Order: sequence, then structure tokens, then C-alpha cells
Amino acid sequence: MSRESRPGAVLDNPVWTALEGPHRGFAETGPAGLAARYPVGVAPFAALCDPEDPQAWADLADLVGPGQEVWLTGLPTPPAGWQTLVSLPGVQLDGRPVRGKGDPETVRLGPADVPEMLELVELARPGPFGERTVELGTYLGIRRGGRLVAMAGERMRPPGWSEISAVCTHPEHRGAGLAGRLVRAVVAAVEERGDSPFLHAAAQNTSAVGLYLSMGFTLRREPVFIGVRTPDTKA
Repeated sequence: MSRESRPGAVLDNPVWTALEGPHRGFAETGPAGLAARYPVGVAPFAALCDPEDPQAWADLADLVGPGQEVWLTGLPTPPAGWQTLVSLPGVQLDGRPVRGKGDPETVRLGPADVPEMLELVELARPGPFGERTVELGTYLGIRRGGRLVAMAGERMRPPGWSEISAVCTHPEHRGAGLAGRLVRAVVAAVEERGDSPFLHAAAQNTSAVGLYLSMGFTLRREPVFIGVRTPDTKA
């Protein structure tokens, strides 16, 4: 069975397939069309059409500019001249077995809520979240006493799939099951659209990974997330 015909193959290179597909409106592409990235403030991720193609790496360098940082996922060691700044083992989980469930306490979050969302992200550290990340999909939150105390939403959108992301809870409200409720509510929104949920997590975040596995997520693969710096000068 070819890579393209395998079920879920678009998840092998999810940033690329998202920017080529449902998120093409966000895509910033290299001059040769072999690399793409999300705009700064939306997400820090970039992707290559073919990570084995040196021309794709050159195209990404042209797109990002000399001496700039960018994040890639599930890719091999960069070529000479590139610097790996961070290498973070991760997991990619398939959420098709998870039962979505709406929650009457959740509220839809939008641009007006971004300052509160950024404050929560600063406290809970769920991963990259910028001023425009909320534009990528449905974001839901739970408020207590008018304060945003938990949230979750959608980030990458490969064809037929949606990545559950920014799952976080204020430290004072952890242990109350809010994260699981929000994940199921976002899953319900994804399923209503006819897509399937998946997510990424740092392998070292065993508590989060354990929660997702207990909800029915299954391990699909173990990608490595790398933060790299482009060569300081153009080739």
C-alpha cells in the first residue's frame, strides 16, 4: 500500500497537508512552492513537501530568511548549515475512537478573548499559542466567576482531520476534569463537521498523554518536533 493510500497518511506531514488543504488561506509559500509556513502570530510551524529534497530545504530558507527560527515536525536531521535548537520527542494520537460530547458550560472563544487566552497559556504552558491562533478553528472555554479557567481548540487541519490543541487548565482548577470535558466538546464540533480528531503532545508530558489515552485516543506515531535556525546567509 502506498504512503498516499494508507488511511490517515495526510497525518505523516500534517503541517504541509493542512497548508495545502483546508488552511491554504493561511499559507505563506516559498518561491519554488516546495515549502510553506503559517504566518507569525498564527502558528510557528513550517513544512516541506518532501523532507528528503534539498531543494525543499532551500525553498524554506528563502521563505523564512537567513538566521531565522522555525518549528518542524516529524522530519529528519536538517542539512548542513541549519542549526537544530530544540529536539522534542512527541506523540501523535488518533482520536477516532473518542466519543465527542457537547458541554453546556463551554463558551465559544474568539478574537475578543485573546488577551485572557494568552494569560491562561502563560500560566498553563500547553504549547505554542499566538495572538492569531484562535483563527484556525473552534476554541472553547470554561469560565468560573467570569474568569477563563480552561480551554481547548483546533489548530492544524489536514484534509479530513482536525488537531485538538491548546488544552489547558488554570493551576487553581486542575483535577476537576475540565480538560477532558473540553476535549470531548471540541471533538463533538470536529465530528459534526465530518472530520476526525487527532492531537500531538510532548512525550514527556505523561499526565496529559495518560488522560488522552484514557479517553480513547490511540498512539499513531512518535514524531520529533524540532526547532531549527535557517543558515545565516543565502546559499
